[in-house]
Amino acid sequence: MIVQPYHLYVERVVPEKNMARFYALAVQQTLFGEVLLVRSWGRIGTHGQKKVHVFNKEKHAVGLFLELLRKKRKRGYGPKPPVEISQISYASSQCVNDKASSS
Repeated sequence: MIVQPYHLYVERVVPEKNMARFYALAVQQTLFGEVLLVRSWGRIGTHGQKKVHVFNKEKHAVGLFLELLRKKRKRGYGPKPPVEISQISYASSQCVNDKASSS
C-alpha cells in the first residue's frame, strides 16, 4: 500500500527558443500490489509520451521519482506559473436574481 501519493507537474517555457514543455510524474499502485512510476512528457498542449516503471517496493519508485525531479529542476523545469484573471466588468447595471421565488 502506498503511504503517501506522489504527483508532480512541472513546465519549462522559453519563448525565445519556442520551447513549451511539460513533465509529469506520479507514483501509483496496481490492483495486484505493484507500485508504478508513471512519467509523461512532451510539448504543452499535446498528449506527449508516456513511460511506466514497475517496482516491487514503494521506496524504489520514490527514489527514481526524486532523482528525475532533481534532473528536471536542474534543467530549468519548475511549477506551472499562476494564471492571472482580469477583473470582470459589467456591461449593464441590471441584477439577475437566480433564486426561485416562493409564492
